[in-house]
Amino acid sequence: MPRPEIIVGDDGLARCGWGAADPEYRRYHDEEWGRPQHDPVRLFEKVCLEGFQAGLSWITILRRRPAFREVFHGFDAERVAAMTEDDVALLLDEERIIRHRGKIEATIQNARATLELEMPIDELLWSFAPPPRAAAVVSFAEVPSTTPESAAMSTELRRRGFRFVGPTTMYALMQAAGMVDDHLAACHRSSHAAAA
Repeated sequence: MPRPEIIVGDDGLARCGWGAADPEYRRYHDEEWGRPQHDPVRLFEKVCLEGFQAGLSWITILRRRPAFREVFHGFDAERVAAMTEDDVALLLDEERIIRHRGKIEATIQNARATLELEMPIDELLWSFAPPPRAAAVVSFAEVPSTTPESAAMSTELRRRGFRFVGPTTMYALMQAAGMVDDHLAACHRSSHAAAA
């Protein structure tokens, strides 16, 4: 049986089905996903964690986020950029995170690329945000996995030395950071529901 697209919780609120059951998912759905995020540190974190998520479920990353924040110095780009091969070796033994050498090394490289930007990372990322939709999506079948904007963001980040930033990963970033609102129309968190 497929999961319902909308689930009404015990609090009477309708939510996107993916964010209704698991308590951590529910908190993330209600408090973070789709809310405009402009903090450069949190956006750098999202770039890195979306890269770690590639091939995995988001809940896997979400449950490990406190450990990721600990081992990557709160995603302070300067501190992450200073990490060495010795740090990589230590993280490959760290069971609380995803122990994937390529993704660990990409996080360090992405910090170095962030420091080389001539503009704050939030300005760069938000420059690819599309105009708001005229109407909310009704079904997740309407939600794309990539868009021209996410492809353009991916191309530009890769050009600047970022890794694990493919178009699908960057669309997930756009959703998470509120550059697009993919809450379904019937969800209490949809910007269209709030405006109605």
